[in-house]
Amino acid sequence: MCAPDNGSEVTEFILVGFPGPAGFHAGLLALFSLAYALTVTENALIVAVIRVSPALHKPMYVFLGHLSFLELWYVSVTEPKMLLGLAAPRFRRISFAGCMAQLYFFLALACTECALLGVMAYDRYVAICRPLRYPAVMSGRLCRLLAAGSWLSGFSVSLGKVFFISRLGYCGPNVMNHFFCDVSPLLNLACSDMSRAELVDFLLALLVLLGPLLLTVLSYGAIVSAVLRARSAAGRRKAFSTCAAHLAVVLVFYSASLFIYARPRAIYAFDFNKLVSVVYTVLTPLLNPIIYCLRNREVKDALRKAAGRAAWALGARS
Repeated sequence: MCAPDNGSEVTEFILVGFPGPAGFHAGLLALFSLAYALTVTENALIVAVIRVSPALHKPMYVFLGHLSFLELWYVSVTEPKMLLGLAAPRFRRISFAGCMAQLYFFLALACTECALLGVMAYDRYVAICRPLRYPAVMSGRLCRLLAAGSWLSGFSVSLGKVFFISRLGYCGPNVMNHFFCDVSPLLNLACSDMSRAELVDFLLALLVLLGPLLLTVLSYGAIVSAVLRARSAAGRRKAFSTCAAHLAVVLVFYSASLFIYARPRAIYAFDFNKLVSVVYTVLTPLLNPIIYCLRNREVKDALRKAAGRAAWALGARS
């Protein structure tokens, strides 16, 4: 618990970001700007290709389109502010309301991604373990309900968590050792009784993360069991190949998320946390489209066809 600073409430925070000389900041600015531009381009391209390609109007690609659309907003919640802070120190200030808004949208999108990854795992379970019933089970109506439920649950759960954090009271200091407004550094600055706050936050993090993670683990447990019972080696390879991309994304996402949000505060090291945060705020959204495209022939074929149509259209205009 921090001591009140003359009884005044904090009205803004100062984000420390990445300490270092101006040359180091310039290098990070160039690197993260390139990563942000590539992430937006990749995910926007996937959303567009899935929308215009009838061959990709299947449940797996519908959910992938939602995931890519989410990633567009996910990176835009944190990275522009981080880039401005690297460009000039005056942009490292953020108002209390702005901080809570950033935290809300960041958590809402992260929770939605948890739910979508769980739904995508269930989709793979039905496709591999119940192939004959797949068209009937994963109907267009159910896909729309699962996608809408993922967005609704993510934004609803995060609303309560951010309301709880905003009511803790912040009386100073207002220097946050992070590059965006996240749960852990905010709890570290709160003036309220932190033993109760940390316990509630820890339990909420477990609830949010472990629900979709449990669905994912159960789905993949059934998939592995079904694949191992298959007699054909080629069939086993094909089944595992359809899950490899999604499984890689799940492992990276949950490894970083559980490390940050579902462990006791006593073992927190904020400088190391910032490095881990870079993984799931910058690196993971950048790599997800690459992982899915490199491992999926249908997506690669649709991208090639879309590129061919775009080249033909440009040639016709010229």
